[in-house]
Amino acid sequence: MSTDRLQGQALKCYKCDLGLWDLCYTTKVDCNAGENCFSGVGKAVKVLDIKMKGCLKVNECNKTTTTDFPTSSNHTVYDIKNSCCDTDLCNTAPGLPRMSILPLALTTLSTAFMTKVLV
Repeated sequence: MSTDRLQGQALKCYKCDLGLWDLCYTTKVDCNAGENCFSGVGKAVKVLDIKMKGCLKVNECNKTTTTDFPTSSNHTVYDIKNSCCDTDLCNTAPGLPRMSILPLALTTLSTAFMTKVLV
């Protein structure tokens, strides 16, 4: 963490549990002690661009993680590269605006509708 951060003062970060392509609904969160802000980018099932943001333990920063399903198999669900930073709200991506819930909801509904029409 930055040396200018007061002890007991939480680092503020953007949080996005899972974003697809450039769509990522973000909120603001306070990190716990020993955590930095992170932005993660990767691929789900080797083809779908995904993004994540939030707080991450310092020792897990700047690593690529692989998530398998089920966890005991070798069927990779996604790989994601986590990049960390240690100042308030530093985990924004330049040129990628924060998404409001309305466009994300409309995109989700459109995708669900098109899936029903095509099936």
